[in-house]
Amino acid sequence: MKTYPFLPLKFTTYSENQMLERAKAFYEKVKQRRTVREFSPEPIPQEVIEQALLAAGTAPSGANMQPWHFVVVSDPDKKAQIRQAAEAEEKEFYQRRASQEWLDALAPLGTDEHKPFLETAPYLIVIFAKKFSYTEQGEKRKNYYVSESVGIATGLLITALHEAGVATLTHTPSPMKFLNELLGRPDTERPYMILVAGYPDKEAKVPDISKFALSEVATFV
Repeated sequence: MKTYPFLPLKFTTYSENQMLERAKAFYEKVKQRRTVREFSPEPIPQEVIEQALLAAGTAPSGANMQPWHFVVVSDPDKKAQIRQAAEAEEKEFYQRRASQEWLDALAPLGTDEHKPFLETAPYLIVIFAKKFSYTEQGEKRKNYYVSESVGIATGLLITALHEAGVATLTHTPSPMKFLNELLGRPDTERPYMILVAGYPDKEAKVPDISKFALSEVATFV
């Protein structure tokens, strides 16, 4: 069994005033993040995406298994294939699979089966959740808390991209098994999300929505 050496923790502490100032500043910045559906085709440096992925990789994970894999798609032909397959699944969803209650909930956002952003945006980051990993000796091992770990990493990725000035859209056509085939990923990986990344179109608009107040989402006991 592999063991790890333990090192002194490097951690920065602040005064109470500094803590509050930093917390407020971060909130002011992150609350500007919005889901974008209208993207510019203008390219973004790949190094920016790489750094955001490194930030995502710092996420905590069950037993440090790091059960995620990110496929960064920029090839126009591959993006077109993903759009075609995703729109086929979305058409089934909107016309047959979704309940009326679900469709009513989506209606104010104006979404439908048409997903042009899958081709327009410079990057699609397809996130896979790894059910299993392999040791250096090739032995199969189970990963733990996979959904929770990948969810945290995805949140960090979205935040890192926002910090760098990159807009994002979370897209989850269902089912997404076609992504394994199109991107050559093994069956031990489950497609988790397509994260669309790029600059927003200059004419992009977002719905006038608000977030719940603190009292509605948190309880202090």
